[in-house]
Amino acid sequence: MDVILLKDVDKLGFKHEVVNVKPGYGRNYLIPQGLALMANRSNMARLEELRRQEERKENELLDHYKEIAEKLNDITLKIGAKAGTSGKIFGSVTDIQIMQDLQETHGIEIERRKIEMPDEVKHLGEYVAKAKLHKEVEADIKFEVVAE
Repeated sequence: MDVILLKDVDKLGFKHEVVNVKPGYGRNYLIPQGLALMANRSNMARLEELRRQEERKENELLDHYKEIAEKLNDITLKIGAKAGTSGKIFGSVTDIQIMQDLQETHGIEIERRKIEMPDEVKHLGEYVAKAKLHKEVEADIKFEVVAE
C-alpha cells in the first residue's frame, strides 16, 4: 500500500514522501493519526500543490531569517548579573536571559531552543552564542556579562 506522508515519521520517511507500507499500518495508524494520505491520483496532484506552497513559504521564511541574522551580527547585548569581587557571577547566564534581552531592547523574537549557549557562562566577560534560525541560516549573538 502506497501512502503520502504528511509529517516526518521516524524510521519510515520524511514529509511529502511516497512510501510503501503494510495495509494495516497505513489504514489503522498512519491515516487516522493524520500522518499520511492514500497515494491515489487525486492525492498525488494535491501533493504537488502542497510541495509548491511549502516551497514558497520556506523561501519567505528563509529571507526573514536572513534579515534577523544580519541584525544579530551587528549588535552586542549587555547582560547584567550579580558578581563577586573575583569576577565570578552568582548563578549563570542562560538562553532565557538572552532571549528576553533581545526582545526588550532590540525587538527581535527568537525561540530560546534556537539559541545555543557557549559551555558555561559563569564569569564576567564577552561571549558568543549561536542562533540556529533555520537549517541554512545561523547567526552569532555577541553578549557581554557585566556586573550589576
